[in-house]
Amino acid sequence: MKDQELQRWVERVSLEYFDRPFLHQATFNSRLRSTGGRYFTQSHNIEISPHQLEAYGAEETEAIIKHELCHYHLHLQRKGFQHRDADFKQLLVKVGATRHCRALPGATRRLPVKYLLVCQACGMQYPRKRRTDPRKYSCGKCRGKLKLFHAAPADDKGARRLGD
Repeated sequence: MKDQELQRWVERVSLEYFDRPFLHQATFNSRLRSTGGRYFTQSHNIEISPHQLEAYGAEETEAIIKHELCHYHLHLQRKGFQHRDADFKQLLVKVGATRHCRALPGATRRLPVKYLLVCQACGMQYPRKRRTDPRKYSCGKCRGKLKLFHAAPADDKGARRLGD
């Protein structure tokens, strides 16, 4: 599908579900992976992820278009257009838009655990992806002091304490 077809699709959905015209630009953006689309408050343009269309089809993509059009029309009417606003939530339900898009297949990118906070009193372990200062925290189980260790790689036998 080309951008021109998407433009016509968004204009049709806007008239059909919102009874208002879409007067700005709708385009595909292939860099969008963790979101189905986005609305720009300055230009009032909308971008849609083509990966959602490929993965889940026209029905899911139309729900994303409705979601972005909720932002669009509420913003132009100077009503609450953000996700937390009641106006936005009510309009989502009214037009049958989704609150969140589905995750793309194979798109889960989890950071590896690099650090462990270990309680010195009870041994409770708290895996962390980022380095944290153990002096700022205490054990949630016993309130003991924590020490920071490098998490052991899969082939390593134990965690190494930082600074050793």
